[in-house]
Amino acid sequence: MSLTKKRKVANTKVDKAKFYSLKEAASLVKEINCTKFDSSVDLHIRLGVDPKKADQQVRGTVSLPHGTGKTKKVLVLCTPDKEAAANEAGADYVGLDEFITKIEGGWVDIDVIIATPAVMPKIGKLGKVLGPRNLMPNPKTGTVTNDVAAAVNEVKGGKIAFKVDKTGIVHASIGRISFSPEKLAENSTELINAIIKLKPSTAKGTYLKGASMASTMSPGIALDTKSLMN
Repeated sequence: MSLTKKRKVANTKVDKAKFYSLKEAASLVKEINCTKFDSSVDLHIRLGVDPKKADQQVRGTVSLPHGTGKTKKVLVLCTPDKEAAANEAGADYVGLDEFITKIEGGWVDIDVIIATPAVMPKIGKLGKVLGPRNLMPNPKTGTVTNDVAAAVNEVKGGKIAFKVDKTGIVHASIGRISFSPEKLAENSTELINAIIKLKPSTAKGTYLKGASMASTMSPGIALDTKSLMN
């Protein structure tokens, strides 16, 4: 695939031999943006863990101080007594059996599913559909709870879930290209600190092996992992 003129110019502005600080990367990522739309800015963090080992599967949630810039569609699966609270909190969809049927038919036009513990036995059969899309409710990410209102507010307010993939990398959105460099850096710091706190005791050697920041269709900017640890 041939590169666009903007991408060629962007490539010249990134020093491939340099490892940038978060502040430098947050400023540079805006300068080299190649899109006309408000593209996503993502962090890609390679960890020194073995995802095949159950005790080294890093996963968790973090509330970004400035949100992601994206309004997430939230589905709450619950019993009728919880529906009013979910609706008042701003959930986009609330119900149970009708949405289970829709999901079984292939409907997944949602970003987050929150469920109460009482309905999880009904949702279990949706694992094959929701699992590969990281939509399956999970107590570890706060998406299985009786306090559905609080969970909806957290998601709408900028709470994101992250987990290491099978290659040992965490991919997460930390904002939009329209964010100021300061907001991008602060969101990045919050995510990185959360990942550092989750370092498995069985993981040996270097934990943060590499990291980069990139916006949609733009070159990646390598980050100085030593400064990230501090």
